[in-house]
Amino acid sequence: MKLGDNSISHARGLLDTLKILGGDPVTLAKQFSLSEAKLSQPEGRISIPRFMRLGHGAIEQIQRADLGLEMGKRVKVGFLGLVGFLAMTAKDIEAACKVMAHYERLSGTNSRGHSSFYQEDNLGVASFYSISPYNEFNYFVVDSVLSSQFKILEWLSGRSGLLKQVEIEFEAPPYASAYEECFQCPVLFGQKRNALIIKEEALNWPLIQHDKNAFLNLKNICDERLAQVTRNRTLHEKVMDEISPLLEGQTPSINEVADSLGMPPWTLRRKLQEQNTNFQTLLNETRKSLAESYMKDTHLAIGEIAYLLGFSSPTAFQRAFKRWTDQSPGKYREEILKAKQNIHRQDT
Repeated sequence: MKLGDNSISHARGLLDTLKILGGDPVTLAKQFSLSEAKLSQPEGRISIPRFMRLGHGAIEQIQRADLGLEMGKRVKVGFLGLVGFLAMTAKDIEAACKVMAHYERLSGTNSRGHSSFYQEDNLGVASFYSISPYNEFNYFVVDSVLSSQFKILEWLSGRSGLLKQVEIEFEAPPYASAYEECFQCPVLFGQKRNALIIKEEALNWPLIQHDKNAFLNLKNICDERLAQVTRNRTLHEKVMDEISPLLEGQTPSINEVADSLGMPPWTLRRKLQEQNTNFQTLLNETRKSLAESYMKDTHLAIGEIAYLLGFSSPTAFQRAFKRWTDQSPGKYREEILKAKQNIHRQDT
């Protein structure tokens, strides 16, 4: 199980913004083996760890920690592919938000969860899942997602002032003043979620390009593609996909996973038995696969990885990792780093 991926358009948007801000996207793209052919693939994807390293490299190059916010300012509806055009032809702001959340899987996946849209106290909440713990590699991800959705909604409606406030999980960064300039509303840091809070009256704002027939035609295409993605996933994969976002700080139960899949626990247990497996086995497989990905692709500390995988302590995680790989986490990461350095020396 990988940590996830995004449409290659995310990488192109980042590189385009880097160029506008005075950076050197050609050198950065070459460093990450992103050829023009790769960046132009209609269904191309970039892994989330690679995308985060790409963003970190861009920020280091131009010394602009607010890169994610700048990406959002320049976003185009085509950034979301078919989903963007479906949102463009929707009836109003609320319908567009529902489209972007519901069809998110067509343009990217993340083991940590998925975005959502819901109403709370008559306000609209467009929420981006947590990707904590936060560090210099992923602040810009939250910034780019929220600012991009905000700018797309403004463009779709042709109006400004749609937000009541923005909520951000991490504490205010050094460039905090750039947020209110970007979103034109109060921005609250250290919150329980990453979300755009949309004013009640703005939910009904009509969209400039609304077209009922075009919307229904595009919706049929998106539904077919989403169904195809779902059909191609085995029950094992579906269960592991549901386990992943539930792991943070806890050990999920079969009841929680069954509820996420829309079936009774005993039905899920029976279906797994028919496939000669069980929930505990899939929980262990999920943890093992994610542990290896975190160790290979991120700079997270052992304690942070232990928390993300729902272990009671770093020691419990280290014991499990040694059982899975016959190596300690530290030794495993050390060997991965040596292998990467050898490849780099060969390339140069």
